[in-house]
Amino acid sequence: MAIQDLKEHLYFNTDGDTIYVGKARALRDRVRNYLGAYGGDPKTDALLDEVVRLEIIVTDSVVEALALENNLIKQRTPKYNILLRDDKNYPYLQLTTNEGFPRVLVARRVERDGSFYAGPFLPAHFARKTMALTHRLFGIRSCNEVITGKRGRPCLEYDIKRCIAPCVDTICAADEYA
Repeated sequence: MAIQDLKEHLYFNTDGDTIYVGKARALRDRVRNYLGAYGGDPKTDALLDEVVRLEIIVTDSVVEALALENNLIKQRTPKYNILLRDDKNYPYLQLTTNEGFPRVLVARRVERDGSFYAGPFLPAHFARKTMALTHRLFGIRSCNEVITGKRGRPCLEYDIKRCIAPCVDTICAADEYA
């Protein structure tokens, strides 16, 4: 797929408000479809009646186009985009490096909390699969427990080899977890 084929398009009304955000591999065909559909669907007709300006953003990949579309819809809340206006975002993997015993979690928002974030993951199940793989390969914990090392016995995650049990200092000391 060529770079020129991946485009975001934004439609604006007379007030300069974004009223629709879309993506297209062949923008000419997409715009032609909209114009040719005039008179067929009341929602499309209303959109076309309001549009006074079209802005184009070229992206490098389909994943970038999806993420950009999602972000633009959430930021600008165009009235003709209803599917992505909810509070959900594409998932990221979060490594809580700001904790003494870091965890790997799936997060829907990237925050400035000192954690390391990787993503976004499209489709979402890739984030969960990657998280499960990190638990299995590296034994990084996923629990919310405050780690003191004084727990009497390790949890089920340790028993099924998904965690190296930093909660029990006789099994895994703090310097071993790091």
